[in-house]
Amino acid sequence: MDLQGFLEQLNSGEPVTGGGEVHQFMHGVSQEALRLTARLNGSYHPPEEVRKLFAQIIGRPVDDSFTLFPPFYTDCGKNIHVGKGVFLNMGCKFQDQGGIYIGDGTFIGHNVVLATLNHAMDPSRRSTMLPAPIHIGKRVWIGANATILPGVTIGDGAVIAAGAVVTKDVPEDTLAGGVPARILRKLGNSE
Repeated sequence: MDLQGFLEQLNSGEPVTGGGEVHQFMHGVSQEALRLTARLNGSYHPPEEVRKLFAQIIGRPVDDSFTLFPPFYTDCGKNIHVGKGVFLNMGCKFQDQGGIYIGDGTFIGHNVVLATLNHAMDPSRRSTMLPAPIHIGKRVWIGANATILPGVTIGDGAVIAAGAVVTKDVPEDTLAGGVPARILRKLGNSE
């Protein structure tokens, strides 16, 4: 298996059997992500070097408008896609095997968790992983300590309140908060 085949398998949404070929390959990708994030997080780097290290983690270039304040954590990295003007604050944790897509101008606060894998509910199949992507639109703001779960789409202009646990899609231009998150109100253009 190569990286392209691995990502195709994950992006198909098909289950990943614990101990199987895809799972074993995932462990190798994780080791590279751990090595690169340790380098990123281990000392100070100027912004251009942070962008370069992040690009190595995700395996593709990032725009000069991308900003990341380390530390940053991922156990894969190769299925993260970021637009222009994206800002990631300190302590974010991305479990991106299922795919994370972040639109232009999105701000993600301290300690946000984006998780794209679930495990099977049946205890006899618990090691089976179920990937599902997270899609975050343009100009979204995700507050500190929020958690976004697998398969969630957040619409353009939405705001996720600090500490929210988002289990369902959030429409564009709305404020969502709580555990589990619910829509609190529609946002106006002047807010």
